Amino acid sequence: MTYEPYEILGADRPGRWLITCDHAANTVPPFVNDGQLGLAAGDMNRHIAYDVGAAGVTRALAAELNAPAILSNFSRLVIDPNRGEDDPTLLMRLYDGTIIPANRHADQAELERRLNRCYRPYHTALAQLAARQENTVIISIHSFTRQLQGREPRPWQIGVLYAADTRLSVPLIRRLEQEPDLCVGENEPYGGHLPGDAIARHAIAYERQNTLIELRNDLIETEEQQTAWAKRLAPILTAALDDCGG
Repeated sequence: MTYEPYEILGADRPGRWLITCDHAANTVPPFVNDGQLGLAAGDMNRHIAYDVGAAGVTRALAAELNAPAILSNFSRLVIDPNRGEDDPTLLMRLYDGTIIPANRHADQAELERRLNRCYRPYHTALAQLAARQENTVIISIHSFTRQLQGREPRPWQIGVLYAADTRLSVPLIRRLEQEPDLCVGENEPYGGHLPGDAIARHAIAYERQNTLIELRNDLIETEEQQTAWAKRLAPILTAALDDCGG
């Protein structure tokens, strides 16, 4: 079966939203170290390899908004599509205390191969989807682990990340803060500015409205949870877009 580095859903849906999932899968393509990174299954099934639950939220949210979605089909440990090509963390050798054996001695030729067969095709397809309408709004769905090794538990259920463009993110945060059961992180658990990341490349560079949503992964482990969050987020996102004048 031919390997595809991404999946597109609903390419013909009319909605102006584009839902992206940069870390949707823990797939290791067959051309990368015979399809494995030298990690135990337990490591490949946790947050270091992909954003647990994010793919299901992406699929359900795109359906709720009648909009297309694009999902990566390679582990962030193969190569991280949410990094610029010159970012030193593009190919991780150590993540949250775990050494990635297949990456330890990966040379420039191996990096280039992964760029050409995974990273660049994903970004080309994302760029084409984003350009399908003049007023595309990009929503990037991610998830985060409740606690990194040796760190304090994170208090947020959801975070909204942004850089210089706050048009959609700030109204979205204010809407989420009205939800009595949510602890909302503003540029938490990570900062929103990462030069060359997917939002910078496909949204900010074209002045497209955008935001990045981080959901705590223990809250989106099941299909039922993923669908519930999508149904909850869709009207909030629509209202936030109205708040900022669309």
